[in-house]
Amino acid sequence: MTKGLVNLIPPATVVAVVCFWAFAPAAILANPWTIVIVSALITLYIQGLEFVFERHAGWRMNWREFWTDLFYVVLGSTAISWVSRTLADTPLLVLKQSLGIATPWLMHWPFLAQVALVIFLIEFGQYWMHRLMHNSAPFWMTHAPHHHLTQLNAAKGYVGNPIELFLISLSVVALFDLPLTAIFCGVSVLGVVSGFAHANVRSDPPIWYSFVFTTIRHHSLHHSVPYEHTRCNYGNSLILLDRIFGTYKEGEASVVGQDERRRLSIREQWLYPFQPILARLKQRPSATTDVAAG
Repeated sequence: MTKGLVNLIPPATVVAVVCFWAFAPAAILANPWTIVIVSALITLYIQGLEFVFERHAGWRMNWREFWTDLFYVVLGSTAISWVSRTLADTPLLVLKQSLGIATPWLMHWPFLAQVALVIFLIEFGQYWMHRLMHNSAPFWMTHAPHHHLTQLNAAKGYVGNPIELFLISLSVVALFDLPLTAIFCGVSVLGVVSGFAHANVRSDPPIWYSFVFTTIRHHSLHHSVPYEHTRCNYGNSLILLDRIFGTYKEGEASVVGQDERRRLSIREQWLYPFQPILARLKQRPSATTDVAAG
């Protein structure tokens, strides 16, 4: 009975978030800080569940992981968010206006249909960007730091190289005429699903949920140690896309990481994509010395 109720926590949380954005007072929904507060509360809530319904003792939160996660959560909601708006969303809005693109009929769709569209648009782009990162060496270099995580927790979806965090945040939602509330609701639902997909929570949602949405079982396998095993289950929140495009794989992993499971510091995560350049620069002085000696 208890396990059955625990398994229903992720879908129940999705329903609760949708109800909030659908029925909360307009004054609250219109406040730009609401989405920030809701996103933070979602992460804290899922993080709290890890202490009550722990899945793997090896993923247990410690202070080092906590401060790293907190750093990236703040980075994601400030700098990465600002860069995404400035370099992606704003130019898309300008392009939309210059080309006369308009979809006013979307404003008349049912609220749930609008939210579903937001979720699909964001996840469809993330799926293909994520898949590209695992199949192209330059893009993998930006994404690899995320796979050097040696444990999974609720906030781990925020952790990675800033270039990757920017690339994975790109979407075309700005091209569509949709209510801000529906966009915020879609983002919040994705936050819930992604949070649980990275969380150390002993919850295995029913098939009607896990057929569509990504769970910790799907995503832990994507984070497993052999690199070839990571080339599956790319859907950050919609595992349905993996089922459609043939990249779905069944299974689960309790041991995660890359390169003999070496944990990277924040500095190493930020410098990781530039390793080939840094290696060449380190070789230059020795090469010059050899020539002089000869």
